[in-house]
Amino acid sequence: MYLVPIAWLYVALMMAVAEATNSNGTLLGALITFVLYGVLPITLLVYVMATPARRRAIKARERAELAAAQAASGTTPDADGQAAADAVAPVRKEL
Repeated sequence: MYLVPIAWLYVALMMAVAEATNSNGTLLGALITFVLYGVLPITLLVYVMATPARRRAIKARERAELAAAQAASGTTPDADGQAAADAVAPVRKEL
């Protein structure tokens, strides 16, 4: 998964080295080349590639929080997924 970003950073690094060692090039130009052609695009690419993993982690955390909340409340859901009702019916006044 990380082979393409590593290879692109290598290409961007070589571009920056070529910029720095050129007779008309500068170190500032090499730094700008490396950042704009290497670091920024790779950062965006890795962020987008990691989106499914972040979503899975969020859903797993939500499931764990729900399980912890159910365990703490002492009620377990029945087959319909709803909490068990109180065993004693409330007393009502007759009119």
